[in-house]
Amino acid sequence: MQNLEHETDRDFVLKTARDQNVRFVRLWFTDILGFLKSVAIPVAELPDALEHGVGFDGASIQGFARADESDMYALPDPNTFQLLPWRQRPGTHEAGGGAVARLFCDVVEPDGSPYPGDPRAVLKHVIRRAAAMGYVFYVSSELEFFYFRTAGSRPETLDQGGYFDLTPQDIDSDLRRDTISTLEQMGIEVESSHHEVADSQHEIDLRYTDALTMADNTMTFRLVVKEIAQQHGLYATFMPKPLQGQNGSGMHINTSLFRGSQNVLFDPDDAYHLSSLGKSYIAGILTHAPEITLVLNQWVNSYKRLVPGYEAPTYLSWAFRNRADLIRIPAYRPGKEEHVRVELRSPDPACNP
Repeated sequence: MQNLEHETDRDFVLKTARDQNVRFVRLWFTDILGFLKSVAIPVAELPDALEHGVGFDGASIQGFARADESDMYALPDPNTFQLLPWRQRPGTHEAGGGAVARLFCDVVEPDGSPYPGDPRAVLKHVIRRAAAMGYVFYVSSELEFFYFRTAGSRPETLDQGGYFDLTPQDIDSDLRRDTISTLEQMGIEVESSHHEVADSQHEIDLRYTDALTMADNTMTFRLVVKEIAQQHGLYATFMPKPLQGQNGSGMHINTSLFRGSQNVLFDPDDAYHLSSLGKSYIAGILTHAPEITLVLNQWVNSYKRLVPGYEAPTYLSWAFRNRADLIRIPAYRPGKEEHVRVELRSPDPACNP
């Protein structure tokens, strides 16, 4: 059955590539720091890449392997095939004509076994463990970022707007609109967007989905934001604290656990509508917060954001509605049991999703 599904997915990718006049395919994977790596292949090489992967030097990828064990392969996941809208070149006869697509890859050893240092493989392993316990893990991400005029050493903001400000029709609005349009073309659903607290700071919220898809979507999101900014001659950054004296950028993660169609974090009889499992879930995050912080706040600059006075969490605490705590439980709305969730507010958008 698995082989049949693999063949079906593979055939779908090949047919779509033909139908959409794809000329090149970019194979993406993530290093341990969350940087996107890519190798481009002509579409004629796609059938072989889908079957066997494309080899690369793992010793040249930070944190992957030593020189004597460097042979690795990027094996495409057919379910992640998408066209890159900013690389579209219509026409089959023009020089350089044709579309460009991307596929996320799993990193594997020469024998085909998953490489244990591949972040995507680590996430898939955790998802399988949860599935064995009967759970599906859903995530939505709220990503904050800044626009600057250049990437120079003295960042120049584009506006002096504040939280939810309706600024005049200017370059900021164009950037967010074009970014969301591009994300939607790639099948990534957006819930909302708005100006954030700091000057030239913005937020785009992605609609919830399963954890693996959200991780892939977040990697794609960061590239799209930067690509669209560059098209406008500007620079976007996910640096957690680029401006002293102003709010930093977080990546608030809303999480929920389901068993089938049931949200297991919800209990209608509890005073706070939290199940005992939901409370244990919160306690687990609080218990392991120091280790979690090392992964989700991995840069020196991350800790310039986690200071008092800027709505960033600084204590091991949880609360209902309060946005200054490490964990926030959004208000429950009657009849919306599926929306009961746990929001982790410490991660920043420069981490490895």
